[in-house]
Amino acid sequence: MISNAPPVIRFLDVSKRFAPGVTAVDGVSLDIAHNEFFALLGPSGCGKTTLLRMLAGFEMPSAGTVLLDGRDVTRVPPNRRPVNMVFQNYAVFPHMTVGANVAYGLRVSGVPRREIGPRVDEALALVHLSEYAGRRPHQLSGGQLQRVALARALIKRPRVLLLDEPLSALDRKLREGMQLELVRLRHEVGITFVMVTHDQEEAMSVASRIGVMDRGRLVQIGSAGEVYEHPRTRFVADFVGSINLFEGRVTAVDGVTVRLESEEAGAGLTAAEDHARAAELPGPGDRAWLGVRPEKLSVGRARPGAGSGVNGANVVTGTVLELAYLGERSICHVRLAGGKIVKASLPNERRFGGLDVSAGESVEVSWAPASSILLRG
Repeated sequence: MISNAPPVIRFLDVSKRFAPGVTAVDGVSLDIAHNEFFALLGPSGCGKTTLLRMLAGFEMPSAGTVLLDGRDVTRVPPNRRPVNMVFQNYAVFPHMTVGANVAYGLRVSGVPRREIGPRVDEALALVHLSEYAGRRPHQLSGGQLQRVALARALIKRPRVLLLDEPLSALDRKLREGMQLELVRLRHEVGITFVMVTHDQEEAMSVASRIGVMDRGRLVQIGSAGEVYEHPRTRFVADFVGSINLFEGRVTAVDGVTVRLESEEAGAGLTAAEDHARAAELPGPGDRAWLGVRPEKLSVGRARPGAGSGVNGANVVTGTVLELAYLGERSICHVRLAGGKIVKASLPNERRFGGLDVSAGESVEVSWAPASSILLRG
């Protein structure tokens, strides 16, 4: 749980410019709470790693202030900040044993020898590597190496643990296992985690909150559900997960229900938005985009003279281009009459029989108005 105490980390209007016209971070303000797992998510070059490095002290802001526990650390060197960092490439010393790697930070900090052994044992137990203390790095798997790097960072008991693309070198199964380990560790050690990643599934799996960055700016902050189901911009909608977008003009607004005419869809479409967004909705004649996630779509054989579906569902027609079987679901691509291709993610609920449609078949694609996401830009 996130506490109600003052934030551990504060960025106050922080910017970083590397050269005239090259702004990596542009006026970011952000509070991160004690014991929170916060993920900075965005494409390469969006500024997320630069923001993390300014928190670590490896980069100095061009403007703004960085606070840790209420203390201004904007110009404080890295070794005098209560943070530690786990890098993408592990940075484990190959000539040392696992135990010596984990103890290294304490030794160079001058911690008394009698304290080092128990703290190494404690750190290795946290990451479930107690029996590996005498092994060399080349004798470990990628997931084990990453846990050695975590133990080495945790042994110094930082207030904040920084993770820079920590799982990108692992295969899918190891990555999923380490995601669970990170969540467990955050609860056990009671410190704040800040992670940088370009992998939206990873961010959604581990983070209590996500900050999405685009071209140096934080464009949305929220829980995984908020960012995925209620994106504020087309960039967020498109980057966090997969989405089908239809451009059109608003023809009618009734409360929080918006009707949009879209040539791309070859039909009128309806969005039923949340009441909290009523003041943000476009008006009649405005240009807008209607988005719908692939898993919200249903695909079935076309019916003669089909229009709106049950309870006013959106219905568009097209031809199945291809089907891809992915185990727990199948991906179906449908070309609409206007040429736009939409993607549907359909659950494989039956072991035998597969889907009811096949490539080349005429189909209807439908979804509920409440599953539509209305976007202005």
